[in-house]
Amino acid sequence: MKGLELLLLPLLLILKDVSAQWNVWMPKDISAMTNSCVVIPCSFTYPSGIRPYRGVHGIWYFGHPYPQLFPPVVYKSRTDIVHESYKGRTKLLGDLTQKNCTLLINNVGVEHSGKYYFRADLGGANIYTYPDFTKLQVLDQPNIDVPEEIVSDQSLDLTCYVPDNCPDMSPQIHWMYTDYLPDPVFTPDNVEESNTAVLSSTLTFTPKPMHNGQLLGCRVHFENTTFFYERLISLDIKYAPRTVWVNVSQEVMEGSSVVLHCDVDSNPAPTITWYFGDKELMSEVASNSSLPLDNLTPEEEGVYTCVGDNGYGSMNTSMYLAVNYPPREPWINESLTLLEGSSISLQCNSKGNPMPTLTWLKDGELVGTITADEGSVLELPEITPQAHGVYRCLAENEHGRASNSLNITVEFAPVLLDDSKCTIVREGVQCVCIASGNPEPVIEFYLPDLNITINDSNSLFNYRTYSDGYTSTGIIKLQDKGERGNNGDTAVHVHCSFSNMYGSETIRLELQQEKKFMMAVIVGTIGGVAVIAFIIAAVRYVGQNNKKENGNPGQDVGSKVENPSMFYSAVKKDKQSLRKKVGDDSDYQSVGPMAGMERQELNYAALEFLHGRHREGGFRRADGDGSDYTEIKAK
Repeated sequence: MKGLELLLLPLLLILKDVSAQWNVWMPKDISAMTNSCVVIPCSFTYPSGIRPYRGVHGIWYFGHPYPQLFPPVVYKSRTDIVHESYKGRTKLLGDLTQKNCTLLINNVGVEHSGKYYFRADLGGANIYTYPDFTKLQVLDQPNIDVPEEIVSDQSLDLTCYVPDNCPDMSPQIHWMYTDYLPDPVFTPDNVEESNTAVLSSTLTFTPKPMHNGQLLGCRVHFENTTFFYERLISLDIKYAPRTVWVNVSQEVMEGSSVVLHCDVDSNPAPTITWYFGDKELMSEVASNSSLPLDNLTPEEEGVYTCVGDNGYGSMNTSMYLAVNYPPREPWINESLTLLEGSSISLQCNSKGNPMPTLTWLKDGELVGTITADEGSVLELPEITPQAHGVYRCLAENEHGRASNSLNITVEFAPVLLDDSKCTIVREGVQCVCIASGNPEPVIEFYLPDLNITINDSNSLFNYRTYSDGYTSTGIIKLQDKGERGNNGDTAVHVHCSFSNMYGSETIRLELQQEKKFMMAVIVGTIGGVAVIAFIIAAVRYVGQNNKKENGNPGQDVGSKVENPSMFYSAVKKDKQSLRKKVGDDSDYQSVGPMAGMERQELNYAALEFLHGRHREGGFRRADGDGSDYTEIKAK
């Protein structure tokens, strides 16, 4: 009661200065825990001119101030008749004669929450119900004052309140589930407001994102009772995105589909935005988001970024999506026509994933080096005619291959080939001139002894030409002495001219096969002489045998040989044929530098029987010793 007097003292002091009117003072709001008690402080005044008749009485109503509405009677000083819900629960603590109407309600329940009015009864017609009231709130759990916004890493104060308006019961406050909090601080406090008492305890700590959703509790216990009251809250910690999870970087094939996922840990849920490079693809408010990508192309390869932003901060994570595909057709130079001696760099570029290897081939053969790059350069310095051909760039990776090719044409001045020469053939002398060049060279022959140029417009000398690629061949045949020249020289003089737009040249063709012809003549001559010598030896052998057999030494060979004229006639015939083949001095035409030597070494043999006789009427010749002989002459 001493505590109650202290609460009422300010009120009594105020009332002394208030003029005597119908007035009442009581707290507008008051609270109590279920099964506990509550004291509603109350004081009133009435006009000073009124004298109470038979004492001062009072009535407490619940819900309404007007008796005609029959509100429940909480307390009545004249009788013990009260509403059944308040029987044995209420007691007037104040002295009505002292204008103190303080009311005690024990064992309150939730059903007792509401408005309480006081009515003064001074007797007779001096009855007055004060319009002011006290609103009682009966709680079944303590209150926890939670800020509207709790931000991570910012200091937080949570206060647990419990009413302390029951003089016979003292509450105690304890915080629950604080073991996981970083350095919590507990601060108790008593608050008195409008003559009501409230016991509080403040919990101070710095929350982290990990505390979001954690439970905290305030527990109230009244000493010497079995009454316990608890209040639990779930912490709603606002924090910026702290993790953004996306798919790991991956490789997919061109034309396939993939779904990229993004999960963001933040509170509140963020706005998730997908970017491809700097291009925004989609955006939505969610804790996770999926980005479908269908029928992928190489152009969609790159960095995909998921950004989460919830107003408290932002965070992003990226992944790389690789799109594999076979090499594309290489880009190379156009086909080229180049001049001999020039230089060129052949470029080859191809795209593929993985990066393709590039290989240069010339006419199917490897040239240069194999490179693993999007570009390859084949250097061709100081180009020769052998550089002509088809160049192909081959691009390969594990998913396929592609190629492209170009032609290189090399133009060059004509050159004479080794097979160019003059040879002796059955018809006479054949001269062949072979030249290679690009453009194809034009071939002409020139006979300096006759001062004649032989080409397509002059076919008197059996002239013909043909081409095979970049090689031109010209052929002429000189069939008689008049076609070879008439300057008294026995050599063949033939010049070959070949030319194109890049140059021309004239070469004298040599007779390449004269030694073979000379050897044939020499071998033929030696063979003829050997045959003649064999015939002469045979004739002498036969003659001697006849002489021995007949015992007539005067008999000559002709007498024993059936037809001795066959021997020398054959020889003469051979002589004549040789002369016919070779020709007299006036008809003989030397060919080449060995012709003079052939003429000197070419001989013939003949047999002449000077005094022989025919088998019938033959003749004979006797020398001094009477022996017969046959003479062999070599001219």
